Amino acid sequence: MGFTIGAISGLSGFREIRELRPGSRRRSRAPACTAVAEYTGLWGWDVVPGARAARPAGGSGGARVECSCGAGACPAPGAHPLDATLEVPAGATLDEATAAWVDVPGAALLLPTGRSFDVIEVSEAAGQCALVRLERMGLPLGPVALAPTGRAWFFVAPGAAAELPELLYRMGWDDAELDLCGIGRGGHITAPPSDLAGLGPVRWLRPPTLDAAGRPPQARLLLGTLAYVCHRAAVLEP
Repeated sequence: MGFTIGAISGLSGFREIRELRPGSRRRSRAPACTAVAEYTGLWGWDVVPGARAARPAGGSGGARVECSCGAGACPAPGAHPLDATLEVPAGATLDEATAAWVDVPGAALLLPTGRSFDVIEVSEAAGQCALVRLERMGLPLGPVALAPTGRAWFFVAPGAAAELPELLYRMGWDDAELDLCGIGRGGHITAPPSDLAGLGPVRWLRPPTLDAAGRPPQARLLLGTLAYVCHRAAVLEP
């Protein structure tokens, strides 16, 4: 899905969202609403409210986290959508995003994969190394996020997750044991600055830009480097 300024009601909408970013004097709206509006209006992504996780009051550091969905044995506490019908679509204005998020205060921001982008997930160490290599090579890059679980998420063109086995085969990496996987249609990732599963916030290693957000790179352009650094990391492990 491409991005156009018209999706946020013209330049006035663009300025309104920019002025509400952290550090601005205009902070009359909750930070989460501003972030939702930025994702939908500036970057052209859908946003789904997600469950959040927290450790029980007075619990020890190893206590099981509780999920805001209310399920006593939630299999993915703080890491799943609350209700897919509450999705805020790409192109929503700041007012629309604010109105939608009023009904889900404190919800995490989740981005559906398989629509505007897929994700290639690797370890944090491999992701950091690959990012440096890719930037030095001058290859096109999309956003890259880092989860508190120690995983890096490279945004690539939609369809990559389904094509991943074939792409690895063509590149000769199909027989290698790689700590690498794709997240595509039907999946979600937690977006910065939301907390993931009670472990801490997700953050950007490479923030989205107007050029890259709507046109993420084809996976084949990055996959060779990502596979190499994953393989090298596995070989060097004690």
